[in-house]
This record gives sequence, C-alpha cells and structure tokens, in this order.
Amino acid sequence: MPTQAAAVIHYENFPVASWLCPAPLRQPIAAIYAFAREADDIADEGDALAPQRLETLRAYRQELHAIAGGAQPQARWATIFGPLQYNLQQHHLPVTLLDDLLSAFMQDIEKTRDHVTYTDRTELLDYCSRSANPVGRLLLHLYGVHDAASLAQSDAVCTALQLINFWQDLSEDIPRGRHYLTDTDCAQFGVTRAALAAQEVTPSIQKLIASNVDWARDYMQKGSKLVHRLPGRIGWELRLVVQGGLCILDKVEAQAGRSLHTRQTLRKTDAPRMLWNALWM
Repeated sequence: MPTQAAAVIHYENFPVASWLCPAPLRQPIAAIYAFAREADDIADEGDALAPQRLETLRAYRQELHAIAGGAQPQARWATIFGPLQYNLQQHHLPVTLLDDLLSAFMQDIEKTRDHVTYTDRTELLDYCSRSANPVGRLLLHLYGVHDAASLAQSDAVCTALQLINFWQDLSEDIPRGRHYLTDTDCAQFGVTRAALAAQEVTPSIQKLIASNVDWARDYMQKGSKLVHRLPGRIGWELRLVVQGGLCILDKVEAQAGRSLHTRQTLRKTDAPRMLWNALWM
C-alpha cells in the first residue's frame, strides 16, 4: 500500500508543498492536497451528472472515515487514501477538517444542480469556512500551531484566498451556473443575474465586482499578520501565499469588470514584485 503522495500536477495559484516547507512535512501536505484535489475533480471534472458526482463523493467520504478508523484502503483510491492514512496516523490530522472539505464540494454540486445562489455574504462565508479554512488549519496543525489567534488569522487568509478565486474565476463560473456574487450584493448595485450571464461590463457590474474585491482584500489584510507569528520557512511560505493572492486581486481590480471575460493568473513576471512585497510585510 503506497504511503507517498503523488506530486501535485494541477495548476495552482499558490505554493503547494514547495521547497520552502521543511522536508518532513512535504509528504503530509502533498497527501492533504491530493485528497482535496481528487475530491475537487470528482465534483468538477468530466461529464458525470450531479447524482453520479454526489454518489461518488459519498463513497469517497465513507472511505475517508473507514481509513481513519483503521480499515485498509480500497483499491479504487489506494493512491490517495494509502498516503493519507499513513499521515493521519503519523500526524494525528483532524478528520473533521477533511470531512468539511467534502461537505463544501457536495454543496457546490447541489447548488449548481438546483440553480441556487448565495443569499448574502454570511452564507458565502459559511461555505468558505468549509471549502478553504480547513486547509489552513490542517497546515497549522502540522506545524504544531494551535492558539486561537493564529487559527483566526489563518481562517481570514484562507477565506480571502477562496474569495479571490471566486472573483478571478467569474468568466468560467457564471457560464457554468455557479454564482458566488450574492443576491444581497447584486441587489445593492442593481445587477441582475441575467446581466451577469450576458457578461456585458456595465458601471453597476464594475462597482459590484470592485466591492467584492475590497471585501477579499480586507480579509487578507486581517489575516496577513499571521506571517509574524510563524517563524522560519512557514512564515516565508505564507508571505508568498498572501502576496500571490493580493497580486491576483490587483489584476482583477485593474480589469474593471472585464474579469467577466478573462481569467487572470500569476506569471513569472509577478515574482519580483511578490518577493519584494513579501520581504517588507
């Protein structure tokens, strides 16, 4: 049974198990990301219909709890759950945090299936608390950081990263029927779902997106103080994560609503600016 997680091969905006991480923690981090990425692929990739995706994720969830209880990983996902089980045992990872990720993936499927939008920011933040925040808490667990202040700042950074992904991905999510711009925000700026689907950049849509960019930036700024609480490599890893997120936000803001058409990403040319800003945090 494999105990080494496969390398992360999907595009990521932010560092994953990079050389900045201490060598002993690269494998558990890779195992966590492999688990989350496979679940994300089940929810998103391929041509399966919503009932099939939900059924597969329920089986995936059952396998998580089975291996957490000591059962031998089944062949279907042995390359995922073999390394994960090993690292659960070695590092006592909280299974509830892994389960939260799966609940968020299932919620995405259900909302898209039912054409349901998010009512307000409170509801969207609840989603972020399960889709993003567990990753930060799992990483802090590996580093032995458990104090309430650090956990709260980690949650703020992870929530910011999730919000940034939403505003970065508008051009892909809206045509697929995924709506993370809330009903309350849309009403505040007089924007209809039909207007967003038409992908016509109007002053109202520009203001709507700008407001949500500011919201994500506020969360990142609240959480960024965590870099001063985490010494050494983890602190530098987090500095680059924060600066990567802020860089994407700046790009989305500069698009002035054109994120409805084009998805911005980090490029090699962004690295000097990110490193310089990380140095002076």
